Amino acid sequence: MPDKKEFIRFMIGAGVLRFGDFITKSGRNTPYFINTGNYSCGSELSALGGAYAEMITETTGSEYDAIFGPAYKGIPLAAAISVALAEKYGCDKRFFFNRKETKDHGEGGCLIGYSPSEGDRVIIAEDVITAGTALRESMALLKDYRLEIKDMFISVDRCEKGYNGKTAVEEAREEFGISVHSIVTIKDIIEFIENEDSPYKKYKAKMLEYMEKYCIEPDSRPGAF
Repeated sequence: MPDKKEFIRFMIGAGVLRFGDFITKSGRNTPYFINTGNYSCGSELSALGGAYAEMITETTGSEYDAIFGPAYKGIPLAAAISVALAEKYGCDKRFFFNRKETKDHGEGGCLIGYSPSEGDRVIIAEDVITAGTALRESMALLKDYRLEIKDMFISVDRCEKGYNGKTAVEEAREEFGISVHSIVTIKDIIEFIENEDSPYKKYKAKMLEYMEKYCIEPDSRPGAF
């Protein structure tokens, strides 16, 4: 698996992991935010794709047919992973992504890239999981294609409670049969800013407060990955 400390440094250096005051897609005020949309050069995308490709290969081998990257941030992510898999592991996998609005001219449809067939084994590539909102949107979009989706890969598991009092990761498994695999968790990030000579130590108290309010520690949640 990718080195956790190195990956956190990488996210901070790319401006992807930031500390301050933010609002998540689920409407929660958070002292830190992960935005993979801030990766903006070839070397960053290459490193990101390589980290995901390593995690995917160690987790699933090559037992899947395609990679789905939800619009918009999942689009370059799925492409970067596909390139890294081919170059580093000789594993040539197709990828596809969705439009935010269905196209009503030309070829039409809402999916771009690979055209999945019924029964295809598909993995999802995303940046984070918070309350599971984005995953539910993806599953609603893909349900009519009758795909086999067993795994989702993310940069950061925020370890947050979803809509039913369980973690979003637990809900993903129970509702959709999907295992969520992350490179790092919120606990890893807190330990990083605590132990490093970091200007971000001042956010530790707010992060712990946020974790107390919204999260379940990865080591204590049932069936943790």
